[in-house]
This record gives sequence, C-alpha cells and structure tokens, in this order.
Amino acid sequence: MAEVIKEAKTKKVYNVKEHEAEDKTVDNFANVLDMMEKEYPEMMGEFKRLQKEQYELFTVKQHDYGPHNISMGTDLKTKEDVNFALMALVIRINDKVNRLMNLIVKKGGAEGAAEPALDAFSDLANYGIMAQIVANKKWGK
Repeated sequence: MAEVIKEAKTKKVYNVKEHEAEDKTVDNFANVLDMMEKEYPEMMGEFKRLQKEQYELFTVKQHDYGPHNISMGTDLKTKEDVNFALMALVIRINDKVNRLMNLIVKKGGAEGAAEPALDAFSDLANYGIMAQIVANKKWGK
C-alpha cells in the first residue's frame, strides 16, 4: 500500500472533464481516494461491495477446504514450497481464463454466459489475492 501511495503522489492527475493531463501532483493518498469517490461514486461503491463479497466467499471456501489445498500439503517455509503453491494457483488461474475464453469468446459473448462468467471472474480475483498471501508467506497463519 505504501508503494501505491508513493506512486500516486508523483503521477500526473488527469482532468476527466477536459481529457487532458495537468502537471499538478497529488499531495496524499487521502486526496486521491476522496477525489475518486466523489467523481465515480457508483464505481467505487461497487468495488467496495464486491471486495466485501469476495472476502466473504474466500472465508466460506477456506472454512470448507482449509489452507492445505493451496499450500499443497506443505508448510510453505521454503522457497520451493512457496513456488509450488504459486504454480498450483497459476494452474487454477489458467483453468478459469480458459473457461472464460470458452464462455465469452467461443460461445459468442457474455450475455448468454453471464452468471458462469461472473463466477469465473470472482474466482480469478480471489486467486490473485491468494497468490499474494502465499508470496508474502502469510498463508495458513
């Protein structure tokens, strides 16, 4: 998060109404957050709602599966164990991407496959966060 804040301070701020960059820098992350929530209230609110929903789904799934389905039966103490768990997540992510390709691209669009496609997008979001937890050596702790 600190890197995001640091990066936000040095980037140009874009004037959405005029569609051109201004040379002013952002004083702090709170200003960016406030600006985005005012400028795009529905989008930002939906992002928060979906994050909460994702957290709840993650909690239920972890209760059902436990942490060992991701850690592949290891304690994730070695670099090799972490890489093995990350590879397992990459395989799951690849499966979901291929499912989306089949649902949306090959079957002619998201309209007919909206619910399964949204489920796959939801799984991808959680797998991405889970990979970060594994990489940060916090999985199962």
